[in-house]
Amino acid sequence: MCGECGYRTVQKSKLSRHMRTHTGDKPYMCDQCDYSAALKANLDNHTAAKHTSDKPYMCVECGYRSAQRSSLSRNMRTHTGEKPYKCEQCDYSAAQKTTLNEHRTKHKGEKPYMCGESGHRSVPYMCEVCGYRTVNKSHLSRHMKTHQPH
Repeated sequence: MCGECGYRTVQKSKLSRHMRTHTGDKPYMCDQCDYSAALKANLDNHTAAKHTSDKPYMCVECGYRSAQRSSLSRNMRTHTGEKPYKCEQCDYSAAQKTTLNEHRTKHKGEKPYMCGESGHRSVPYMCEVCGYRTVNKSHLSRHMKTHQPH
């Protein structure tokens, strides 16, 4: 059992993987850029999306191309306005699972983007296409270029 949040599992490996959500440990590093991930599957997805020229999935609305069908599905929701991720505690819904997870912290009173030294809360910027987050607006602008057709 996780001492931080009460998460339970019967597999020790799953608990070790879960603990990375609290420690921020990201042992899986991309050998082509500075990306790192807590899970190997996330690194594999990153490599396929960012470092593979084979991008067979294309959006007919905007021309966005992806190596993964799931990325195309997320992109399509930006056009349709679909918000399939529903909060269990209120009527909030989101287009991205990561956005819903961020919303849920409000019900718990968590402030995950608060500075431990100054107490100021930073406002994260999020990519509506893939869920990438940063506290730096210029980083988001640079990131958004990765979704533009080449």
